[in-house]
Amino acid sequence: MGQKTTEIGSESKHESEMNIDPALSEESKRQREGTSNIGAFGKRTGSSDLRFFEGILPEVDGQVLSDHSIEEQFSTALDNLESALADNRNATFSDVMKLEIQLTDPSAAEAVDHVYESRFDDVDLPPRTVVGVCSLPGGADVQLDVIAAEE
Repeated sequence: MGQKTTEIGSESKHESEMNIDPALSEESKRQREGTSNIGAFGKRTGSSDLRFFEGILPEVDGQVLSDHSIEEQFSTALDNLESALADNRNATFSDVMKLEIQLTDPSAAEAVDHVYESRFDDVDLPPRTVVGVCSLPGGADVQLDVIAAEE
């Protein structure tokens, strides 16, 4: 990303320009095309009791539900998290230690809060961070990164 400075009278105006490297690899280009190539997200477990889940999208059968409401998308992403937790040593929402919620529209945080509180109603609410992002794979409006631990 480069910067451009323009003099306007006695004031300086700074603008950011996006410089795209034309030499980007084909693999890098594919990672930006749809959900079949969404990047290097994974689940790391190792021998630790910590579990890291990255890039959890609101998708069903490989299709991102980008045309659904933010509440439905967030609920589906939580369903996918719940499934991933269960597949990983039978963990549950009570094992979630930290949740990062990435939203393309940060003003939707209030709607997300209602779903968050209802889905974690029988356990202590884990700390969460809501981050505004420009875009997400497949046109999703929400994505989750989660840290869980067996205690």
